[in-house]
Amino acid sequence: MRAGPDDLTIEFQQDEGDIRSARWGTMHVARYSLAPGTDLTPFFAALPDGLCSGDHFGIVLEGELTVRYGDGAEETTRAGDLYYWPAGHTGWTDQGVVFMAVTPLAQVEQMEQAMAAAAG
Repeated sequence: MRAGPDDLTIEFQQDEGDIRSARWGTMHVARYSLAPGTDLTPFFAALPDGLCSGDHFGIVLEGELTVRYGDGAEETTRAGDLYYWPAGHTGWTDQGVVFMAVTPLAQVEQMEQAMAAAAG
């Protein structure tokens, strides 16, 4: 199975950024393109502890993203880095970033349900 960025479904689009994804078997595959100054923290407000509850595996293609975990630890993932971000994190980019993330679909669906319930 393969897909180019334009083959993925647009989940979110704003200014210079977007999130495109597909559901492949038991995995959620996404390409994130985030503008400089994007803070993901408000996006996770409806989730437990205000943090993303998904485990993500992927690669940063361009730019960099700083991730903060629930214990306060931070790390910056840069272009060319492979990563694993366990559940319980948020993140932001000062310069902009493009990255791929693979996440267990069941976790994504739980987050979607929690966000929909919070939105009413």
